[in-house]
Amino acid sequence: MIQLYNVSKIYNTGVVALSNIDLHIPKGDFVFLVGPSGAGKSTFIKLIIGSELPTEGQVLVGGKNVSRLKPQEIPLLRRNAGVIFQDFKLLPDKTVYENISFALEVIEVSRKEIRRRVPAILELVGLRDKADMMPNQLSGGEQQRVSMARAIVNNPLVLLADEPTGNLDSDTSWGIMELLSEINHRGTTVIMATHNRDIVNRMKRRVVAIEKGGIIRDEREGAYGYAN
Repeated sequence: MIQLYNVSKIYNTGVVALSNIDLHIPKGDFVFLVGPSGAGKSTFIKLIIGSELPTEGQVLVGGKNVSRLKPQEIPLLRRNAGVIFQDFKLLPDKTVYENISFALEVIEVSRKEIRRRVPAILELVGLRDKADMMPNQLSGGEQQRVSMARAIVNNPLVLLADEPTGNLDSDTSWGIMELLSEINHRGTTVIMATHNRDIVNRMKRRVVAIEKGGIIRDEREGAYGYAN
């Protein structure tokens, strides 16, 4: 599903974000990326969706080398990789329904298909009765659920979550994790960067620890491993 071979990312400032990374994430896996702030977790996610390119090495997503994709092929890559952000990134002037449908409109999905998909996704994330609300009328947890709905409405092969519980309280965070687990159970590969020790330790999924741009640990049913 996702393969990194000898991947390094060095920014123009000279900062080494990642160095000689080798990693294989098969289809259907659930992976926590952990490590200190600035370790390279966000850069890792950006490489997978093609918003950053490696300085050296190869990043393969679904068998395709991201560095060799033509500009017009990048949108197709991103359709297969949904992204959830810590700060939600919802469109403030659109309703919940419109925020989700917009993700389909930009890839020219038919109105009929949009009317079929959006209610089904709202049902999955538990927001069927919030469809006509604006983002500022929702709680933080509800806004994150809208962000998740938008990320998965295209049925992506992989879901990338960058600190999705970072701004949420404990109870709301666990609701989000239950939803991520359900999405993973349905076959979507999930990669989540997090500093949440309790979530990682209790869920016992694969843990990849990154420090100073390198992978120092890759464990099945792993633990967070940091004091924070």
